[in-house]
Amino acid sequence: MIQLCNLKTFRFFHSIFSCTFASKTNRVLVGDPKPSHFSLQSQLLCRHITSEISANQHNFTVTYLINTCGLSPEGAILASKWVELQSPERADSVLELLRNYGASQTQISKLIRSHPKLLSADPEKTLLPKLEFFSSLEISKVDLLKTLAFNPHLLAVSLRNRILPTYNFLRSMLSEKNVVAVFKRNSWIFLESHCKHVVPNIGLLRESGMPQPCISLLLTHCTFALMVNPEKFGQLVGEVKEMGFNLEKSTSVNALGALCGKNKLVLNRSREVLKTWGWSEDDLLSTFRKNPWCMIISEKKLMQTMDLLVNKMGWSSGMIAKYPVALGLSLERRLIPRCSVVKVLLLKGFINENLNLGSLVKPAEKQFLEIFVNRYLGKVPELLSVYQGKVDIQDF
Repeated sequence: MIQLCNLKTFRFFHSIFSCTFASKTNRVLVGDPKPSHFSLQSQLLCRHITSEISANQHNFTVTYLINTCGLSPEGAILASKWVELQSPERADSVLELLRNYGASQTQISKLIRSHPKLLSADPEKTLLPKLEFFSSLEISKVDLLKTLAFNPHLLAVSLRNRILPTYNFLRSMLSEKNVVAVFKRNSWIFLESHCKHVVPNIGLLRESGMPQPCISLLLTHCTFALMVNPEKFGQLVGEVKEMGFNLEKSTSVNALGALCGKNKLVLNRSREVLKTWGWSEDDLLSTFRKNPWCMIISEKKLMQTMDLLVNKMGWSSGMIAKYPVALGLSLERRLIPRCSVVKVLLLKGFINENLNLGSLVKPAEKQFLEIFVNRYLGKVPELLSVYQGKVDIQDF
């Protein structure tokens, strides 16, 4: 319909232009004193007709984005600023290719909403080679599509000039499995040249004495840390050293990741929260040295954990500082079930009140059940139900 409309408009414009041009020629021959006046009319008419064509194309694009790609009207209008469809053929081919690779309608909508220009890409020359390469990695289709939906720009960058060189660089230091891990967790490294930041930063770590296994660990799990500006990265390495970390140990890798980017903002906020619970600077530094990631948690989670362990269970802040791993454990899946069991046993007088926090957080689930649940089922039959959250400890 849009093509027919454009064809009619073009014919109409052509006839008007031809007539105007002919009349202008005749007037010039008879000595028309203002031939340019009619030229201006022609230009204005041309602009009007061109704007009609553009409006029709825009309307078609918005309609296609809504009806075929599943975008909301508001999302379609925003996306249409980045892509203008002349016809549905190429866009249909793009969507068909994505569906052939298992993309759901929801994933397609997310892809197009984030990167509308994909609809105008050449499916055979631009998209297919990248999809074939990504599929050749040891990655499931589910994980591939999740990654692409999160970072659709992976389908826009050059395979030969950007993706393959980055892959080869990563593969020179990591196993295929870990390269896939990087792709799933930190795919942004494939969008910018690894030579810009990552290579210089790795060079600095080598000069500072970090062994290759630690560098590989950092590249696999904290890729984002190596992607910062080399000058800032140098300052980060210096800060880690000042805090007493040995770059030859894997704990320094965790420290670099925890101090990088937004993580540092979260860390600083966690420090302030813990100070309100009586933690000293020594407590904070000691905790960070033991487990840097345990302090990279939200303020809400931190407050809830401290309230449970201090106010409800009666452990001191000093005790928690000795076992900081507790701060990073899930409240719902780990801390609350275990604390509930221990609380019941304390109320019944079956365990010592001086039980340390390590006894609660360190054991694996099977070991915890054996020590604190199965052993006392004969005396407290409801204990397993307490652990499973089926019985409230207020009933005891």
